[in-house]
Amino acid sequence: MESGNDTQISEFFLLGFSEDPALQPLVFGLFLSMYLITVFGNLLILLAVSSDSRLHTPMYFFLANLSFVDICFTSTTVPKMLWNIRTQSNVITYEDCITQMYFFIHFAGLEFFLLTVMAYDRFMAICHPLHYTVIMNPRFCGLLVLVSWIMCVLNSLLQSLMMLRLSFCTHLHVPHFFCELNEMLQLACSDTFLSNLVMYFATVLLGGAPLAGILYSYSKIVSCIRRISSAQGKYKAFSTCASHLSVVSLFFCTSLGVYLSSAATQSSLSSAAASVMYTVVTPMLNPFIYSLRNRDIKRALKRIIGVPAM
Repeated sequence: MESGNDTQISEFFLLGFSEDPALQPLVFGLFLSMYLITVFGNLLILLAVSSDSRLHTPMYFFLANLSFVDICFTSTTVPKMLWNIRTQSNVITYEDCITQMYFFIHFAGLEFFLLTVMAYDRFMAICHPLHYTVIMNPRFCGLLVLVSWIMCVLNSLLQSLMMLRLSFCTHLHVPHFFCELNEMLQLACSDTFLSNLVMYFATVLLGGAPLAGILYSYSKIVSCIRRISSAQGKYKAFSTCASHLSVVSLFFCTSLGVYLSSAATQSSLSSAAASVMYTVVTPMLNPFIYSLRNRDIKRALKRIIGVPAM
């Protein structure tokens, strides 16, 4: 007979990547470095966009939102892991685990939606340049971000409520460095059919649909670029999309791969390693990807740090 969640469970144990004490300082140093680079790099992007009036355009408005979400997204998992390594404890309370799961799902969903909105912005800029400023006005851009937030709040709330109805028995060791939804479902001793159904439906709807929107946008963009007569015009149009395509490929492939392949036989270590790619590596690389080839961002950053812009 299935028991409800009258659970005596008060804490879980996050196993992380390795229990070898000799490797803990290496893991701590590596993730601390990546976390600091992520926060510092994305804060620079936020500062550059907010301080330079020439960057007050839809493209940079969405980029600033993505940088903010990247900071929050990484901060839901890495600080807790660093704290556990520092204190030599892998304990996380039940309440903290559910809270971490809620914010992780929320900010992961926002990454999906913002990357989709940015693809739509590039589609409008390249394929409909004459109508771009009219359609992509500040009110519409703000509405796109607001709808993204609302959708992600509802999804993360639903997933968390589905988790609260489950009961957990004796095996409380999470083979991950954070309370990942799929791993937590596998630890439950009550029926998880409905929770799994909701998780996969949300993954297809909130992951697959944005990906389909991005692919559609870029199919139209490629078609428009091919019709541009000059080689310089083609290069300029493609260069505005290259950074975004790099981030989309890295984030979508790893994040969707973790969830959609969870039904197959897969080691916990490989799942955790794949999760690092979209939870830590991608947010860390975003500032570099979007700034290294962007003259406007580089000019704004040089002005901030006091270097004369050429």
